[in-house]
Amino acid sequence: MDRTKFNVSKDKEKRTFDNILFDSVMELRYYRDVILPQMRSGRIKKCELQKQYVLQPKFHNGNKWVNPIVYDADFYIEYQDGSNEVIDVKGYADSTARLKRKMFWYIYPDQCYRWVGYSKIDGNEENGGWCDYEYIQERRSQRKKESKLL
Repeated sequence: MDRTKFNVSKDKEKRTFDNILFDSVMELRYYRDVILPQMRSGRIKKCELQKQYVLQPKFHNGNKWVNPIVYDADFYIEYQDGSNEVIDVKGYADSTARLKRKMFWYIYPDQCYRWVGYSKIDGNEENGGWCDYEYIQERRSQRKKESKLL
């Protein structure tokens, strides 16, 4: 199976749903299984895919321009109650993602920003297996510690 360094299938058909090409199958599943049902029920009134946030603007350094640092959010969601949030679907958070999250928190402190992941073990029927990414990481770490004690 052909995959990128981020374990994303190069097969675009596997990452396409409703004529939308997602960056990963995991993002597609989150959209299909979580966002669409909430849009149909009216809980979510608006969803933007790959909304761009500037974390550092383009600037001039000496005799050259330095490109901006940009973050593309997987999902920007506006709820019927007027609240909104930025959601990033994570299977694994590399150092670049962690750095961009810190920058996002600093530049957009009032914006609700969440990482979500999927786990058959840590999720439940109510959330369809989707949980906060940090919760999944904590539970995995706890299981690893427990297995070393056995």
